[in-house]
Amino acid sequence: MKTADKLLIRALRGETLSRPPVWLMRQAGRYLPEYRATRAKAGSFLDLCYSPEHAIEVTLQPIRRFGFDASILFSDILVVPHALGQKVAFEEGRGPVLEALADDAAVARLTMDQFHQRLKPVYEAVSGIRAALPAETALIGFAGAPWTVASYMIEGGSSKDYARIKAWAYGRPDSFQRLINLVVEATAQYLNAQIEAGAEALQLFDSWAGSLDHAGLLRWCYQPMKAIIDRVRMSHPDVPVIVFPRGAGAGYLDFARQPFMHGLGLDTGVPLDWAFTQLQGRLALQGNLDPQWLVVGGEGMRLAATRILDTLGHGPFIFNLGHGIVPETPPEHVAELVELVRNWQR
Repeated sequence: MKTADKLLIRALRGETLSRPPVWLMRQAGRYLPEYRATRAKAGSFLDLCYSPEHAIEVTLQPIRRFGFDASILFSDILVVPHALGQKVAFEEGRGPVLEALADDAAVARLTMDQFHQRLKPVYEAVSGIRAALPAETALIGFAGAPWTVASYMIEGGSSKDYARIKAWAYGRPDSFQRLINLVVEATAQYLNAQIEAGAEALQLFDSWAGSLDHAGLLRWCYQPMKAIIDRVRMSHPDVPVIVFPRGAGAGYLDFARQPFMHGLGLDTGVPLDWAFTQLQGRLALQGNLDPQWLVVGGEGMRLAATRILDTLGHGPFIFNLGHGIVPETPPEHVAELVELVRNWQR
């Protein structure tokens, strides 16, 4: 099947389909026993990301089990700072731990010199996934957006208040812009390489967009993501891009009014009626079932999913969650959800 004929690509090109394509953020992950088995074989989490064999396997696992309409590369947004030379590790029970950037000198030590060599296993995984996927399944490449990636780089890991990165961005914006420019350039090159390896669509994750005020959202989320996509389009103008500015609130309007992307991912908090009246029709929407409904399952999950489909399924739409699948999710609930979406008709 040609890329242009795949359901995900058709939806991102603005087509309203008889039923929307479905894939789920973090669809390859700890809720699957086969993932946990592969993760145990791989060693560290970074070893899992940098082993083409294992990355291909875990990416394909949810496709084999559920038959999603799209597959997303298994990796992590922090391979970009790692490839730039920042120390990155993942600790059990704690998550990502980075050697936090403290000043301009630390930023100056980051370099593109070994960037693509370090990421070569990721590109090999993309090629292997594309070759192994069913003909009808689209392959999504991805990266973290600069604000979210920079938050880990400066905070040294997850944060509750983002005080360090905000102090840098608000207090020394010219200095912070230099870091953002580096992440923009690295991310654009990384995504271009994923396309060249076989990715058919892209998603930019800005998971911590909601931590900013509106002016900050425009400067540090919107503008950097637009800069990345502009660079990607120079080389690959036909590859559609989904942007996910989680927690943007009314700022979603800024993305939709000047759509430099093809798809806009909605988080759980976006009201469906508002999305229908204010956002849909400008570009394809994606979302936004609360991941906890997948944990609960049953009639409540079915009603919540059907409400999304009935509200947004009459325009260009991709069914997804408002954030990633959580580890406590029963796989049988995922199977039921996929079946529901596939049987829905507008």
